[in-house]
Amino acid sequence: MQEPLKLGVPKGSLQDATVRLFARAGWKINVNGRSYFPEINDPAIECSICRAQEMSRYVESGTLDAGITGRDWILENESQVEYVEELIYSKVSSRPARWVLAVANNSGIEKVEDLAGKRVATEMVNFTKRYFEEQGIPVTVHFSWGATEAKVVNGLADAIVEVTETGSTIKAHGLKIIKELMQSTTQLIANHTAWQDPDKRKKIEQIALLLKGALRAEKLVALKMNVPKIRVHEVVECLPSLNAPTVANLYNSDWFSVETVVEESTVRDLIPQLMEKGAEGIIEYSLNKVL
Repeated sequence: MQEPLKLGVPKGSLQDATVRLFARAGWKINVNGRSYFPEINDPAIECSICRAQEMSRYVESGTLDAGITGRDWILENESQVEYVEELIYSKVSSRPARWVLAVANNSGIEKVEDLAGKRVATEMVNFTKRYFEEQGIPVTVHFSWGATEAKVVNGLADAIVEVTETGSTIKAHGLKIIKELMQSTTQLIANHTAWQDPDKRKKIEQIALLLKGALRAEKLVALKMNVPKIRVHEVVECLPSLNAPTVANLYNSDWFSVETVVEESTVRDLIPQLMEKGAEGIIEYSLNKVL
């Protein structure tokens, strides 16, 4: 029997979003709060829960065959892994997380060079040190265990390097962003040896394919409607479909069934237009995967 693929699922802020994504892709992961080895409805996969910050180390060492983590933590750990697929999702949105350099609004610091000789707090110590060394700017970098924004407020640091999506938390602490250092997306990564194993590689590629399809489907919906024959051309002309819509005769009728896939954001404006052009019985439904 083929050895199961050892797959790492990120613990923490990405965990719930990852479990939901896998569910849409066809894998049900049952996470027990007390266990680091959740059940999954696929005998070819064994799951382990570990922190995203440590995932690339475990994949690099072969403890895990593959895992999901942020590009930021791969760079922080300088891990040598196979990049399989970019999966743009997070705990709150489907956009990349940004690592930014922020200072107090009233600090008088306006650019990176102004931080020479200052203190910087961050969880991304190695990355931050490399950045300032490359810029030729001498700073002292301290590791932050959390509540990093408060370090400037409390006078424990002059600046922070912190992850954000909207910047709202940073602004709420009286800070301003002076530089974006990196954008990080979620990555499916693999161990080099596992990637060279034909069976494991096939399984990893299957996971990548279906996760990507599930992510693509998040922004799309399907529309189905009935249209009289004389109005079909008008209706089809206004459909921004993924591909050409499906048009089929209704049984023993001069009406047609029209089905298509569109961006969910267009539906609120599109449905009234379709009704004006004669479409009836319009049905909108969500999709699990689009491949």
